[in-house]
Amino acid sequence: MLFSKLFIPTLREAPAEAEAISHILMLRAGYVRQLASGLYIYLPLAWRVMNRIQKIIREEMDAIGAQEISMPGLHPADIWQKTGRWSDIGDEMFRLKDRGGRDMCLGMTHEEIITWLASMEIRSYRQLPQMWYQMQTKFRDEARPKSGVLRTREFIMKDSYSFDRDEEGLAASYQKHADAYHKIYERCGLRFYQVQSDPGMMGGATAHEFMAPSPAGEDTMVLCSSCGYSANTELALSVSPQQKLSVGATLCGCPGQAHSTSVGDFEDIPTPNRRTVAEVSSFLKADPSCFIKTLLLIGKEGPFLALVRGDQELHEKKLAKVAGNFRPAQKDEVKDVLGVAAGFIGPHNSKLRKIADFSLKEGIFISGANKEGFHTKGIRPDIHFEAEWHDIHVAQTGDACAKCGAEITIEKAIEIGNIFQLGTKYSLPLKAVYLDEEGRENPVIMGSYGIGPARIAAAAIEQNNDKDGIIWPQSIAPFDVEIIPLDMGDKEIEEIAAAIYSNLSGEGLEVLMDDREERPGIKFKDADLIGIPYQIIIGKKGLKEGIVELKARRTKQAERVAPSDVVKRIKELHSVL
Repeated sequence: MLFSKLFIPTLREAPAEAEAISHILMLRAGYVRQLASGLYIYLPLAWRVMNRIQKIIREEMDAIGAQEISMPGLHPADIWQKTGRWSDIGDEMFRLKDRGGRDMCLGMTHEEIITWLASMEIRSYRQLPQMWYQMQTKFRDEARPKSGVLRTREFIMKDSYSFDRDEEGLAASYQKHADAYHKIYERCGLRFYQVQSDPGMMGGATAHEFMAPSPAGEDTMVLCSSCGYSANTELALSVSPQQKLSVGATLCGCPGQAHSTSVGDFEDIPTPNRRTVAEVSSFLKADPSCFIKTLLLIGKEGPFLALVRGDQELHEKKLAKVAGNFRPAQKDEVKDVLGVAAGFIGPHNSKLRKIADFSLKEGIFISGANKEGFHTKGIRPDIHFEAEWHDIHVAQTGDACAKCGAEITIEKAIEIGNIFQLGTKYSLPLKAVYLDEEGRENPVIMGSYGIGPARIAAAAIEQNNDKDGIIWPQSIAPFDVEIIPLDMGDKEIEEIAAAIYSNLSGEGLEVLMDDREERPGIKFKDADLIGIPYQIIIGKKGLKEGIVELKARRTKQAERVAPSDVVKRIKELHSVL
C-alpha cells in the first residue's frame, strides 16, 4: 500500500478533549475520528488493526469448535420482556418503536436472541453441546462515554454462547473459552489477568473478566503475587490491617478533654460540629481505623445500618448481594428514623438490622453517640451491638489476601473480555429445553462469552507507546513493515524501494511505502506516530555504502543491511514474533 493513496490524516497536536493515551494517539495518528459523543469512525489504519484482531479471534474460536453465525442488531421487546431484562435494564438500552407501534430495542447483548434460536432448534440431547459465536455491533447508551474507543455507545463485540446438557458440560465449555481467550490475548501481544468478577446484569453463578493493566482503565483489580489470587474489586475479598493506635495514645486519644481516656471506658465524648470520620479523628487525635462508619440505608424491607471501619469505604455491590437493592437515606430520613442528625449515628442502642464488615469484629471503636454533638468511645462488637458479618468493604492497598495473608496490590485495568456461566437464567424463561435419553424435558445449560476488539486495540496502545507515538505488537499492527525512501526523485532509491516492496509483499507481508515527496523529518515523525513495527530507511548515503537501514520501532535500534538481504532479515524477525 502506498502512503500517498492511503487516508492517514495525522495531527501534530493532541485534541483538547482526549485524555487517555490510546485516545490521543488514535486521533493524532489518523486511526479514528469522532462523529458524536461515544460514536467513532474507524479510518483505514484502525480498520486494518480491527480486521487483524478479529482474524485472531475467529481462528481461536474455530479451534475450540465454535461456529460463526450472525444475529440482528434490532430486537423485538417481547423476548427481553420474558427474561425480565426489558424492565431491569435502565437508560443504557436504546428503545424505539417500529412503524407498527411495536416496542423494539437495539441489541446491547444477545443472550435473549441466541436463547430464542436455541429454543426453536434444539430438541434432543444428541444436538448438544453447541457453541455459536458472532462479530456484531452492539449499542449501549452510556451515561459518560469517554476514553476514546474504550467506552462508546456503539461497538463491535465477539459474543459466543455455549449450550450443554448439564453443569459438567458447561464447565468444559467455560474452560475451552477461557483457554481460547488466553491464546487470543497472548497472540495480540497484551499483558493481562483473568480475574473473578461479578456477573452483574448477565446473571449466573460464576464469571471472570480478562483485564489488561493500564492507568486508563476504569476497572480496578486485586492481585496477590504470593498465591495468585485475582479478582475485580467488585468481588475481591481482603483482610484489613489491624487498628492503628497513635504512639503513646489510648484508643480514642483525646488529650485535654474532661472525660477518661481509658481504652475500656464506654462513654460519650463531646464532638461539637464534627460529623465526618476525618473531622472527628482529627479532633480526638485518633486514627480513622478506630472508628465505625455507620450508614443508614433504605432497602426493600425498610431501613437498616451498614457498618464499615473508618479507614474504609463501603462496597455497595458487595452489600447488595447480602441486603438486596438499597439506596442511601436522605438527611430528613435519618432524622425521622433515628431521631438524630446524620454524622452522629452509631450502631449501639439501635434495633435496626445491622450488616457489618469483618474488620469490625474485633477491637474497640468510636462511633456516633446517637445524639447531637457527641460520639461514643469504647464500643465493643457483640457487647454493645450485634450484627451480621460480611466482607462489605472496598479492597485497598495495605489489605492482606483473604486466601494466603500476603499483602495484595491494587491495579487499574481495562476490561478486554468476560466469560459467564449463565446456567438456566435464560433457557428457563425462554423455554430452551431438550429431551434426554429417557425422554424427559430438561433446560439447556448456557454460558456467555464476550470480547471487545476495539478494547484490545486500545489496550495494546496503552501498553505499547512512547513519547513519539504507538508501538504496535507485530500481530495486530496495520502493516508489518514501512518502507521510507528519503528521496522519491532519485531513480536508484525508487527502484530499490520498489523491489523491496514487491519482494516483501510476495512473501505475504503487509507493507506500507511512504512514497510522498516530503522531508525526511516528516516521514520519520509520521512513521513513529503510526507505530508500524519495522521501518526500512533507504537513502543516498546508505546506498553509496551498499546498505539500507532496518529500524525496529520498539527499540529504535537500526541494523545496516544490504538491500538484497533485507527481505530475509525481515522474515527472520517476523518469524520470531
